[in-house]
Amino acid sequence: MKIAVVGPGALGCLVSALLKSKAKEDVWLLDEFSDRAKKISSDGIKVEGLNATLNVKINATANARDIGACDLVIICVKSYSTEDACKEIKDIVTDKTSILTLQNGLGNVQILNDQFGADRVIAGVTNHGSTLLGVGHVRHAGKGETVIGKADGRVLGAIRDVAAILTKAGMETKVSRDIDSVIWSKLIVNAGINAITAITGLSNGAIIEDEECRHVLRSAVQESVKVVKRKRIKLSYDDPIQKVESVCRATSANISSMLQDVLNKNRTEIEFINGAIVRQAKALNIPTPVNEVLTNLVKTIERNYQKRKVSG
Repeated sequence: MKIAVVGPGALGCLVSALLKSKAKEDVWLLDEFSDRAKKISSDGIKVEGLNATLNVKINATANARDIGACDLVIICVKSYSTEDACKEIKDIVTDKTSILTLQNGLGNVQILNDQFGADRVIAGVTNHGSTLLGVGHVRHAGKGETVIGKADGRVLGAIRDVAAILTKAGMETKVSRDIDSVIWSKLIVNAGINAITAITGLSNGAIIEDEECRHVLRSAVQESVKVVKRKRIKLSYDDPIQKVESVCRATSANISSMLQDVLNKNRTEIEFINGAIVRQAKALNIPTPVNEVLTNLVKTIERNYQKRKVSG
């Protein structure tokens, strides 16, 4: 199978390396910057952590026409770059191409559906943890289940093939008939953790060791659950607060992706996580003051990186 992975961030590099080294597929990495793509093509991708270190040679390019038609395109860019990614991949998408998103937050599936049609798009969530250490260099911080599915709940041959290839690559993958539940279940975990870590600079575990921080986390989760209930979405866990706090404990030393963005003075995905919850809630006339404050504070930090008096 010919596969293009879009985005050379932590997850994109990890997925590319695993598909190439373990599944032995024909893998290309599509980058928006030619210099970075050349470096990855020259040096390969290095994956460290867990049980082994991988050094994988891979084809990387900033020009989709170098790749040609693909059987599968995996979107791993930040959510705010999804529309740009749609433009970049038009030359490699055919009527037979499946497009899988493994991104965070809400809205990516709809953007892809609008551009390419729902029949081609597969939604997905992965709990593999990865941290970008440098160009083409990632730390595989933890394994977790990957779940994919179609918005309409259909389980077709193409989606089973994608699940089988990801599993072969070492990313154990299941197919869900209710992918909205999976996406919202992860969204609430991210909404409870990421913004708070980005604002405070604390690790995942530290935010539940502090009483005031823990109170904010619980309030953000409770607001999010009100939206889920109104939308009649069934979560994959019974107690959302307990779930989010257990994730904090299980990933206690982790630096969340949003905190990594803030430390590197990059744009965050706040609009697709807490911001998405605020927008959904407003449409339902549900007040979400905590999520709104978290969203506004992270956006303020983003706008004022150069003015901040603290390091990082």
